[in-house]
Amino acid sequence: MIETVFTPFQSLGGGALIGLASVLLMATLGRVMGATGILAGLMQPANLSDWSWRAAVLGGMISGPIAVLLMTGQLPAVQVPVSTTMLVVGGFIVGVGVTFGSGCTSGHGVCGMARLSPRSIAATLTFMLTTGITVFVVRHILGA
Repeated sequence: MIETVFTPFQSLGGGALIGLASVLLMATLGRVMGATGILAGLMQPANLSDWSWRAAVLGGMISGPIAVLLMTGQLPAVQVPVSTTMLVVGGFIVGVGVTFGSGCTSGHGVCGMARLSPRSIAATLTFMLTTGITVFVVRHILGA
């Protein structure tokens, strides 16, 4: 059985940092901090300056575990309770959802909701409902 650990202070700190990063990106470059859009633009940048800010944001996302290692002396524990096949299938489903939803949870849920975008509110409600159903099915019906 998967145990979900309640971490209010770490969650609050992480959420505050994501919010701050989103506001700074919008204030400095006028860009929405949607992770999939940033990654897609990194793969096919319009120009060098477009690639540079995207690489910096992605580098910041990747450097999180290194910061934890430097502060605590150990890498964060990561448990993946599903098979590689399930990860690939899940990644494919998320990719389809991002494509049809015109963005991901960071773009819609953090930035779009803050701008009171009706499309982002609808997308975020859809993400959350789908997540709740998925967790229920996986944990209580499939017993994983």
